[in-house]
Parts: sequence; structure tokens; C-alpha cells
Amino acid sequence: MNDVSFDVYEGEIFAILGRSGCGKTTLFKVLMGLVEPKSGEVFLDGDRVVLIGDIGSERFLRKIGVLFQSGALFSSMTIAENVALPLRQQTDLPEETIEHIVRLKLTQVGLAGFESHLPAELSGGMQKRAALARAMALDPKILFFDEPSAGLDPVTSAQLDRLILEINKSLGTTVVIVTHELASVLAVADRVIMLDRDERTLIAQGSPAELASSNDARVRDFFMRAPV
Repeated sequence: MNDVSFDVYEGEIFAILGRSGCGKTTLFKVLMGLVEPKSGEVFLDGDRVVLIGDIGSERFLRKIGVLFQSGALFSSMTIAENVALPLRQQTDLPEETIEHIVRLKLTQVGLAGFESHLPAELSGGMQKRAALARAMALDPKILFFDEPSAGLDPVTSAQLDRLILEINKSLGTTVVIVTHELASVLAVADRVIMLDRDERTLIAQGSPAELASSNDARVRDFFMRAPV
């Protein structure tokens, strides 16, 4: 990717779109400090994003939460233990406080009472919500979602969309979503950017409605689901 430059505004839901192979996942990793850009810089809340593991990355990690496509829950740990993990790793909070935060986060995602369950005992949608509770454990300023609807049926996907909206509205958390699911984008996104795999750059940005009526046929066809 070349010459990709954009802003994400505090408190908005921002989506990164594009066809398969356009670079969405690579850009996602750059934003989170998993991959270093060959040139240019990424800033979050005034701080330059550095590679995870480098000096200063701990401060950056406290500001973000990530929901991976697979959920990435630890299968041998209970849901409560999964959610508590970042709290135990990155804070000195007493155990009683950690347990209280875990219950609160699970309640926020509709999983109160499932603390002692293992991931395998939950449905795919419930696993995504448990992973979201873990991503929210440290009250991050920004949440990153990698294909949140992947593997979910339409009803469960719509429920997750509503949950994302509720979290954004009630907590004011900034959300960045990488996806190709147009239904989810139209349901939740305030602004979007679109990447192109042939030009290897950003070709459009704006509201979903603006991109759907774009003069660029590539952008318009993507929103109309027209075959290439």
C-alpha cells in the first residue's frame, strides 16, 4: 500500500473496506503496532504508535482493545479468566476488584452468569461477545474489530452490530472495524475508507451513503455488490 493517509475521529465508528487482497489486514496490523510501516507514522491520541514489544508500547497497549476474527479466547481458561487476563497482566488491582470488573464487562455484553464456562461451551456469537468483554477490560480509548461478523449467521451478526453501537454510544469508545460485510457497515459505521488492490492505495473515504453514490465505478460497484 502507498500514500494511505486518513484520520479517525474520537467517538466514531470507522470502517476499513475493500475486496479480498486489498491490504485491509495489513493496514489493521500497522494501526495496532503489529507491523511497522516502511515509511510514514501512525499516531494515537498524540502518541506515535510503536511496534509491540518496543520501548513505550505498554502505554499504547493500555489505550486499545482488540477483537480478533476468531475471538482468540484461551480454550483452557474459563470466560472469566479470559476477561481477567489483561487486568492481571497490566494492572496491580486486587483480585476482588478484578472479579468485579470481569462481572461488569460480561454483563455489558450480555454474558452475566457465564463466568465459569469454557469457550467451547459457548456458541460462536457468545464467544465473540466474550472476546469483546476481554477487549474492553482495560476501558480502552479505541476498540479494533477484525471481521467481527465472520462465521456468524445473519441474526447473530445483527445482534453483534447492535452491541457495537450500544458500546459506542454508552461509553463513547472509538471503534475501528476491518470488514467486507456491507450490512454491518451500513448498520454501524459513521465513516469509511476503501482500499483498492490494483492501485494499492486508498481510493475513497466518507460516509457509507457518500461512497454508495460515488462517481468512482469501483467504489459504487462494491456497494452495489456488482461482479468484477
